[in-house]
Amino acid sequence: MFMFVSGLFIFSFKFKHFLYLLIGLEFMVISLYLYMFVYLGSVSNNYFFSLIYLTFSVCEGSLGLALLVVMMRDHGSDMIKSFFSLW
Repeated sequence: MFMFVSGLFIFSFKFKHFLYLLIGLEFMVISLYLYMFVYLGSVSNNYFFSLIYLTFSVCEGSLGLALLVVMMRDHGSDMIKSFFSLW
């Protein structure tokens, strides 16, 4: 529970850099995966759903890194203020 709350705190505190937000989001995903793996192991020994969840979380992480690379190429930094000035 502490892992998820700390990841939520990092994600919602609005740090200056986009990379901090991605790290907080990935920390929440990993903690949810750990909890789900333990729960599914204790209930039914069926780990197939956790494998699907892990696949989607890897896709989400790669999409976040791709957005970070595009942002770095266009603006020269990963500052969130420069990203929101486009709107």
